[in-house]
Amino acid sequence: MPSMYASPCCSQLSEALASKVSFPGDLAYNNTETSYWSKQEALLTPWCVVRPETSDDVARFMSIVAKITNCDFAIRTQGHAPAAGAANIQNGVTLDLTLLKETRLSEDHYVASVGAGSAWVDVYRTLNPFNKTVNGGRNGAVGVGGVTLGGGISYYSPQVGWTCDTVVNFEVVLASSEVVNANETSNPDLFRALKGGGNNFGIVTRIDFETVSIVDVRGGHLFQSADYVESILTAVANIAAAKEYDVHASIVTSCIFNSASNEWTILSVPIYTLPEFNPPVYDELFSIPNITTESTAAIVNISTLTAEPPIAQVYQTFLTSTYAASAELLIDLFSVVNDTVNMMQVPADVTWSITFEPFPTVLTQPGEGKNVLGTSKSDGNGVILLAGASWSDPGSTAFAQAMGPKIVQAMDETAANVGGLHRFKYLNYADPNQDVLGSYGDESLAFLRATSQKYDPKGVFQKQVPGGFKLGL
Repeated sequence: MPSMYASPCCSQLSEALASKVSFPGDLAYNNTETSYWSKQEALLTPWCVVRPETSDDVARFMSIVAKITNCDFAIRTQGHAPAAGAANIQNGVTLDLTLLKETRLSEDHYVASVGAGSAWVDVYRTLNPFNKTVNGGRNGAVGVGGVTLGGGISYYSPQVGWTCDTVVNFEVVLASSEVVNANETSNPDLFRALKGGGNNFGIVTRIDFETVSIVDVRGGHLFQSADYVESILTAVANIAAAKEYDVHASIVTSCIFNSASNEWTILSVPIYTLPEFNPPVYDELFSIPNITTESTAAIVNISTLTAEPPIAQVYQTFLTSTYAASAELLIDLFSVVNDTVNMMQVPADVTWSITFEPFPTVLTQPGEGKNVLGTSKSDGNGVILLAGASWSDPGSTAFAQAMGPKIVQAMDETAANVGGLHRFKYLNYADPNQDVLGSYGDESLAFLRATSQKYDPKGVFQKQVPGGFKLGL
């Protein structure tokens, strides 16, 4: 162990966990660092990286770090959150859970027990031969733990709710290093708090999900000209606002600004969770001309659909909001973004996008009152925004990180002026400066704070885990 990295916590961790602890220059350490999705995360250099193989390893980790002053740590599953410090740390310890990756299917095939460090695509590949899946992430490279603790949106969410709504049990290592289960009958308050409450309560090591019976699905995407943006956004809004939402429809539509060409392109990914090439729900969208003449539509299994190719590691940023499902509003929001971008001198390496996806009440109803997200049928059908930028030149960082909040603020003000701004902010799409937990409402926030004080009375996960969205305790 290099002496320059022998912080008190890393030296004690190395004694207790031996080869599961790595240091700068070690292969395991470098593998963790280079596998983050965003450049900001990869540039952070923890004192050491701990890669546990069991929940007992995690318990030993907690028994050490919770007792050492100034031993801050980050918790990582697959490292897909873009913000620096979300799942990595400077001058601290990174707990890399990616070796907690086993997926086991119960004998009756109704429950899948999944290691929290797993990538979703590996879970889907394990379950696919049984014609089963779980209500997990749409990008197969994303981590199970992070998506679930943030709520989680799946291709199957219109049928069964948020990802967290299909959890039947969490295995959790508390700040005391005790390993507990949280479910409807054991630690039920912790069970609810983990359904959207993030990393504030403990280290989740295994999640047991209800399975979903599956058939092959429709995949593919559409590239369309911005000349048709009003028609496209109208089609998306009509899908989202439907009184009888088609629960097999799952679509995201991105308006992508290329700063080099100063042009927008519209990319839609219309998924349908039945093997139908042209389901009626997409008739309006499919009637709009496509830039490409060759169709990408295909009937595939869920593991193939979510096995997205890796992309180059660049700088990334996310922000989010939620709006009413209104064609007029979405068109106005695009106009605001377009006007704002055109007033800026956007560096040539910066790609900006705004992505809209339906947020129907059928998605929120299964977990209403059972999770902490604070969403309900009374909110009405909505649309979730993911606003993002990517760039390759570190010299563009200050611009890109200032650009996003200005644009989303302008969008929110436009929506608020017509009563179309919803309170809820989706944790997995949010910027660290957005008040995610506050957006759940006063009752949920009070419940989260009380649960944190019960299970983590010394505030280890509030004081020693700076990443994620904290409770303000």
